[in-house]
Amino acid sequence: MKDLTTLFSYLKPKSKTPFSGVLIAFVFLLNALSLNAWSEGDHDHEHEANEQHEPHHEDGDHDKHEDHVDHDEDDHDHDEHGHGNDGEDEHGHGDENSSRIDSDMAQQVGIVTASAGSQELHQTITIYGNLVSGPEQLSHVRARFEGLVKSVQVTIGDTVKTGDVLAEIESNESLKVYKIRSPISGRVVQRHANSGEVTQDQILFSIANFDTVWAELRVYPAQQSSVAEGQSVHVLTTNGRVESRVKHVVPSMDSPYQLARVKLDNSKHALSPGLMVEAQLEIGRFSVSLAVAKDAVQNLGGRQGVFVKHGNEYTFTPLVLGRGDDHFYEVIDGLESSAEYVSQNSYLIKADIEKSEAEHEH
Repeated sequence: MKDLTTLFSYLKPKSKTPFSGVLIAFVFLLNALSLNAWSEGDHDHEHEANEQHEPHHEDGDHDKHEDHVDHDEDDHDHDEHGHGNDGEDEHGHGDENSSRIDSDMAQQVGIVTASAGSQELHQTITIYGNLVSGPEQLSHVRARFEGLVKSVQVTIGDTVKTGDVLAEIESNESLKVYKIRSPISGRVVQRHANSGEVTQDQILFSIANFDTVWAELRVYPAQQSSVAEGQSVHVLTTNGRVESRVKHVVPSMDSPYQLARVKLDNSKHALSPGLMVEAQLEIGRFSVSLAVAKDAVQNLGGRQGVFVKHGNEYTFTPLVLGRGDDHFYEVIDGLESSAEYVSQNSYLIKADIEKSEAEHEH
């Protein structure tokens, strides 16, 4: 550029220059411009050549870099793999939904397993009612003749048998002493007789026998077509569960329901008349090809399932469940027949898994 500036200085009209001089200067300028253009062309060509050559080195460097990254990733994968094994050894959880428990510990905490298979299920409805005594279970004792009470042998709460002496009465007409005996076996629940009193027509003793009681269960119109005599029923009380059958189905006076009367064994005297009860009345039975115990089913991660045992490993297996009764659920999908699953205390395994997940989160 410095040469071009010098040439342009000759063209400035500072002095009068002959035309030939101007022409020579113009030709010289053209040659200089051509030379400059050729130099820039060579420079561009060399730059392109360098650019074509340099990517070859960059590709090599890039390959080497990728090899290095792959190697680092392999090392990282290897480290992660080793860390996963360490976690499994430390916690005994090869899977996030499984728990490893040795047989001795399982037996100690009461983990019980069962084999999944076919089962007969019972369809039930729930009804409610009260316990009552039957009319034949309560006896009111009177004197046959008017007279004087000579002695009383029993008091309230005493247990008597049929034929036991309750009191002695002296007749006003014959002046003879005769004995009043218990007509039934049971317990004295009322006493209205004392020595020296005169008997007339009043009740002297009341004897009750509560070795059996009756459950009168209310059956409303929507349920009446499903209830019949002879059906199996489970009565639930504060003292447990009592099994029996419907003895009678009778109308209830001035009430919009029927009464299913169920006779219950009360030989231990754990049930008392007047107690309110709940009952499960069986209205049908059906068989299913695969079922699991109701107590075995747990909810884990929003899914229902059971814990299947493989050696010392207990794995949560989600299930698709169908119909059920008080004891079993039908299994539609998710479990093979004869699979060994935890039928009792499965909640312990669920708690162990949830505890392990909480520890990993921290």
